[in-house]
Amino acid sequence: MAIEVRVPGFTPSINGLHFVNSFPHEPVVTVEIPLFGKIAIGDASGGLCGGMAFTVRDVFETKSRAPIPYTTPPGPDTPLFRYLADRLIDSFDLPRAGFMKYYAWMTSPDHDTGPILVRRGLAWKTIMEEWPHRIRPSLDAGRLCVLGLVTIASVNPAELGRNHQVLAYGYDLDDSNRLTLLIYDPNTPIEHADAVRISLSLANPTMTTPITHDVGISESIRGFFGVDYAYRDPSAIAPLAG
Repeated sequence: MAIEVRVPGFTPSINGLHFVNSFPHEPVVTVEIPLFGKIAIGDASGGLCGGMAFTVRDVFETKSRAPIPYTTPPGPDTPLFRYLADRLIDSFDLPRAGFMKYYAWMTSPDHDTGPILVRRGLAWKTIMEEWPHRIRPSLDAGRLCVLGLVTIASVNPAELGRNHQVLAYGYDLDDSNRLTLLIYDPNTPIEHADAVRISLSLANPTMTTPITHDVGISESIRGFFGVDYAYRDPSAIAPLAG
């Protein structure tokens, strides 16, 4: 039997941010990685996708607060920009080096390898670990779920910023075990926001599993996982000047 699940009351064109993820060159955070030194992550010119996803969830879960109405990206000296930047840092879970999960997935194969000592690929991690244990339970409980999308295979930590974060607000699971996730994507203009999807078959987790999508990125998606999230009161977001 086909299954349809939606987070009640959430529509990207209404509850999402009404501007796209496009900002000037502004530093956000630099982290120290052993053996590699200081690595810049989340330069604003490279996007604040995680901060935008976290902010949208914060605002949605604050029932007394209306969606943020601004239609252009905020300037670097505004409360909204500072909030987005702070939430981007939160999305990397720096105290526990959460960003290293992206790196571990970047350096993992797409499919399981090794006839004796099996190394799980991103298909297995996505289908057998993240989907049933982190993503589906959140959506089934009516909660939004931030997803980390791993887009590249690389051992270079400077490429961490090429990955992406989005917000899942529902899913369809058909009789052939094909999963389609409904997505708020910070890179997609508001007029197309309600149509963004990520889709894959759950049938063969040991094999490379193609993931189709219309997220606003040029790369393929190799796998995705649920990002740890903790609510933050968005009352610090004040009206922008002018």
